[in-house]
Amino acid sequence: SLTDHKIVFHSQSYSRLTDKLFFTGIHNTLVLFCAALTDHKIVFHSQSYSRLTDACQAIVVLHYPLKFSYVYIPILPSHLVEVLSSPTPFMAGIHSSLAEDAAELLDVIIVDLDGGSIKIPECVNIPMIPEPILSRTKKSLHMILSMDLFNADLAFPPTPPKKLPGSEMKDKEIRAVFIRLFA
Repeated sequence: SLTDHKIVFHSQSYSRLTDKLFFTGIHNTLVLFCAALTDHKIVFHSQSYSRLTDACQAIVVLHYPLKFSYVYIPILPSHLVEVLSSPTPFMAGIHSSLAEDAAELLDVIIVDLDGGSIKIPECVNIPMIPEPILSRTKKSLHMILSMDLFNADLAFPPTPPKKLPGSEMKDKEIRAVFIRLFA
């Protein structure tokens, strides 16, 4: 019977989600962050459905404590691709086989998760985070995502403090960087 079985849900690690998004690069991730924050249309495409959902969810999670209140479709079925012509802001994920259909849209930011690139149409203007906050944010994210590069040239690497396991600590550090943007 069903009462004899326990159903366990495993929540996906935030760091795993952001790793998928940061594959596009720190600058591109910040551009996507600003695009979603300023009500733009964003379409992710990939051959992998899990990569689509991870990238869409990562952008939403990075906006904490704010909530993405527009249309959010991490995996858009092929028969509903005309939804991408909607005049309202949205975030959607499509299989790469539908990328040509999305490329025809003039006001949609296209993110190729397999190739790690972003196509921003000429008519789209994304306001960026102002300096010096942008430089400080990029530096902080680079230090979190590439810590070994900062310690590579040190004759005596610093003794690592006792801390949480790698992915959990990375999760908290990335969250802190983005929360500081709202402070």
